[in-house]
Amino acid sequence: MANIKQQIKRNKTNEKRRLRNASFKSSVKTAIKAVEGAVTNNEKDKAVQLLSFAHKKLDKGQAKGIYHKNYVARHKSNLTKQVNSL
Repeated sequence: MANIKQQIKRNKTNEKRRLRNASFKSSVKTAIKAVEGAVTNNEKDKAVQLLSFAHKKLDKGQAKGIYHKNYVARHKSNLTKQVNSL
């Protein structure tokens, strides 16, 4: 346990950020699974709409520094390919 006041503060903020990032990552995974589910069920219109939302979430994660740019690019590409295959 830290006994320096500034480090105690940093530990608190780091924990808050960790929880916020974990929540955000979970929501991104849910958005990706929703697109994949729509593709599996051959629901073209729904898949396109969900794809737009998933792209938005991934881009926001990259902007916040949660995800690396290549991670985002790979997932966007793979989802787009799946939707275009319908």
